[in-house]
Amino acid sequence: MSEIHAHPAHFVRPSVLSDEAALGELDRATWSTLHAVAPRPQPPYAPFFDDAHRPPDFLVAEVRDATGVTRLAGYTRLVPPTPLACNAHVRQIQGLAVADWARGRGIARALLRAAMAAARDQGANRMTLRVLGHNAPARALYAAEGFVVEGVLSGEFFLAGRYADDVLMGRSLAP
Repeated sequence: MSEIHAHPAHFVRPSVLSDEAALGELDRATWSTLHAVAPRPQPPYAPFFDDAHRPPDFLVAEVRDATGVTRLAGYTRLVPPTPLACNAHVRQIQGLAVADWARGRGIARALLRAAMAAARDQGANRMTLRVLGHNAPARALYAAEGFVVEGVLSGEFFLAGRYADDVLMGRSLAP
């Protein structure tokens, strides 16, 4: 399987079924009300992949250490936002996570750029995402990559004792 985006220290590739355990662990380890609206996962844990969350929907980032061993460092999910033909030109990021130990290495940016390249390869010309209003680091990354706020659902979620905005962001994928 080919790498979508390569960097000397990490690479991004399409997910495969054998990534499931590592992705589940990463998803549970990175859970936070900074970005998650679903309750904290509790045992017994549901499978990471299911009919609505298939391996081809995910890109994973791996980091190679000095000995050549690779470790899963992050993932993003890229899907059409609806099944409607009139919306087929759009792809949406529905989740992006980076392991704590891998933060500050450009993993999230690499995943985002790989997702945009994959969306273009799929024929999309627009990308959207949703981010919680209080998630300043994610909002800054998205803005730096050309996403603009296109709408805000004020107080859409009640998380950790306070209301949080759901911020809708988008960008063109035209070169």
